[in-house]
Formats: sequence, C-alpha cells, structure tokens
Amino acid sequence: MAEAVVGGLERRGVRYAALDLKQAAFDPDAVPEAALYFNQASPSAYVRGNTRAVPLALSLMRSLELGGARVLNGSRAFLLELSKSAQAALLQTLDIPHPRTLTFNDPEVALARWTGGWPALLKPEQGGSGARMFLLQSPDELRRLLRDQPSLWLPDNLLLLQEYFPVDATQGIVRMEFLGGKLLYAMRVVSNGAFNLCPSEACNPEGGGESQCVIPTAKPVEFYPYREVPAVAVERGERIMACGGLDVGGIEYLEAADGRQIFYDVNANSNLRAPIGQAFGFDPFERVVDYLTQQIERAAAA
Repeated sequence: MAEAVVGGLERRGVRYAALDLKQAAFDPDAVPEAALYFNQASPSAYVRGNTRAVPLALSLMRSLELGGARVLNGSRAFLLELSKSAQAALLQTLDIPHPRTLTFNDPEVALARWTGGWPALLKPEQGGSGARMFLLQSPDELRRLLRDQPSLWLPDNLLLLQEYFPVDATQGIVRMEFLGGKLLYAMRVVSNGAFNLCPSEACNPEGGGESQCVIPTAKPVEFYPYREVPAVAVERGERIMACGGLDVGGIEYLEAADGRQIFYDVNANSNLRAPIGQAFGFDPFERVVDYLTQQIERAAAA
C-alpha cells in the first residue's frame, strides 16, 4: 500500500517524510518531530530477512506516543497484529465466534492440553503472509515437523495450535477492509489451498501473473468483490477495529458448515487491492490518502 499512498500524497502536494525501518536509528529524547505518524510496519518482515525492523518499529511507536504524537495503527494495534493469541483473547472478550487456540513453547505440553481435535492448524504467534502455517493430521505429524524444521520457532519461539474449520472451496473466506474504523469494502478470497491470502497485487497479481512474494503458492489466489457482506459481520468487524485500536486494517472470517461466522485473523495496515475497489466504483488508495489528509489537518489544528 505504501507506494500507492505515497504517490497520492505527492500528487496533492502533501509534505511527508518516510523512515526505512530495515536500517534505522532514533533518539528517544528527540522524538516526536511531527504530530502525526502512519505505521506501515509488517509483522512478516522476518520472512524477507528484515527481522530487526519489527522490534525497532514497536520501540519507535512507543516513544512517539509517549512524546505526545498520534500514531495511526500505533503500538496497541501493532501489538495485536504481532500476537495471534492476543487476537483470540480480544475475540473472546467481544463474544465473537473464533477458533479454539492453544499457544505453546513446548509441543508435548501442547499435545497434552489440546482439545480442538485433528486435523488442526499450526500457526506462528507472530504471523504474516501465511508463513509457517501447516494443516496437521495428527500429534505425531506435529512432533515430526518441529523436529525436522526447528526454524519454525523463529522469530519469537511461540507457536499455536488452532481449531480447523473446512470451508466451501468455491466460496472461500471473507475479508473486510476497514478505514477509519468503517467498512471500505469486502471481498471473497478463494485460496485454492494456499495460506498466503495477502491481497497485495505484488503477492497475488491480478490475472495470475508472476508473484513477487517470498511465500509461494501452488495456484493463484482469487479475489472477488462481495457486496452482500452481512450486516452482523460488518458490526463485528467495527467492534474489533475499535477495541483493537486499529485505524486501518483487514479482518477475515470463514463461514462454518453450521452457518456461524468464525473470525480468525486481524491485519493492521493490510494491503488494499485496486481492482476490488474499482469494482465498487472508487480507488481504495485515494480513499486512504483522503483519510490521511483529514488526520493531518486535525493534528495541525490540535
């Protein structure tokens, strides 16, 4: 999203400064330098060799906020995105249906406590782009996987077992994108067996072109506008956004066989998909620029 948004800001003559979190330094005594910041850090930076970007981003956001700046998708939102167990806890607090989840740092302890049945999903606590996700059929499969691939524990040495819900392959899952706490658009995502559902056109190009993502998929993921998203799903998404402290984000849910909406993923600063916005009659990136300029004006007035 960053390049498209930056282009929009430049076209409107909005002054901004970008910080490359991959190689950065900051003086906690000297921040903030501005009244408003927009966090674009990605929890999956580690899969691209940028593991150090995440802790620096979090530390910087905390320092900015303590200094009195407003950070859109700030430390509270970022901490939620970095922790799938925190997302599950938030959904429980809001009484929103979600998968049973068990967070662990020892597989034998986890297997002794797991009550979600098999097959089950193995996920990283700090996720992103479908990295390190596996559908496991048995306890022994979990043991073998962690024995043969110890790097799965990186970067934070926490993993999750999560209840698995099969979905209608032709319907996929639903992803709702929110801006300023309100629904921007919804889409159906047909994964074709992939876990990487990132809507970025670099990861999943329109028309099945070559992906630039480091998390490969066997078949292209398909995205379709979803105009009939139920009002109850939108209301639940709005509550997640508000209680999670998210200004911009994507929220995913699946439709279980018994008709329940099972919410399972909260993405701060999610990538938008231009063709989906265009199907609804607008450029989603220009909507983000509209929102940012409004927030800049409010910060300046304050």
